[in-house]
Amino acid sequence: MSTDRTLRDFAELIRSGSVVPAEAWAKGPLKVGVDLGTANLVLAVLDASNRPVAGITHHSTVVRDGIVVDYIGAVRAVTAMKAELEKRIGRPLLKAAAAIPPGVHPGSTKAIGNVVEAADFELAEIVDEPAAAARFLGVSDGAVVDVGGGTTGISVLKDGKVLASFDEATGGTHMTLVLAGARGLPFDEAEAEKLDPANERMVFAVVRPVVEKMASIVERFLRAHPDVDTVHVVGGACTFSEFESVFAKQTGRRIVKPAEPLLVTPLGIAMFPLATGDK
Repeated sequence: MSTDRTLRDFAELIRSGSVVPAEAWAKGPLKVGVDLGTANLVLAVLDASNRPVAGITHHSTVVRDGIVVDYIGAVRAVTAMKAELEKRIGRPLLKAAAAIPPGVHPGSTKAIGNVVEAADFELAEIVDEPAAAARFLGVSDGAVVDVGGGTTGISVLKDGKVLASFDEATGGTHMTLVLAGARGLPFDEAEAEKLDPANERMVFAVVRPVVEKMASIVERFLRAHPDVDTVHVVGGACTFSEFESVFAKQTGRRIVKPAEPLLVTPLGIAMFPLATGDK
């Protein structure tokens, strides 16, 4: 199955609150990816063959730029999402992984792991967000850019290994701040306006300079990697239809954006390798 088809199917599972029929996964272990984003929390459940089983999203205010700013709120949110998924699936979810933007301080990495464990998961691993996205997309050579609510993270891969990573605090939240200032709106109203597809053309005209800044961050970082000719963009902040053209013009590279870019990273997080004896 193609990655775009998997993403669309997973998006439908989230939208409908449904679960893949049990005969497809009931006999094997289930794996959970916990994506603690600035704008969204996403939990993705995969079977042992890395096929989506269920998923859930929740608006986030507990993380900012990869840093947990409301630990209790994060634990409560993840715990509630876990409980809802367990109710739908009909069995406990035991093991989960999480992710961080590249370059996050070790203390922040530990805090994210603590959230996962406090929600009664066994923590499998913590991976860089662009590396998780690359894992789902099957990218072994090139660059992956994860444009989240708070940061733009970049990883360069060669033969499946991460050669270099970088992260800068420019993301979807900065788009909303620019829109709020231009439109004279409170932040929450500007966020709602940004997310309404009917407003896309108007919103993008306002936030285009932020996208150009994101692209300049990527272009500057990739100067040290002239052999990279393809950049894969993921994350909720890159959903605008003109996003790729701005990035292509600024970076001079081929830009690839998958379907449902917000959901790429949580699926990649959940693709951690199973240990012998996992149930």
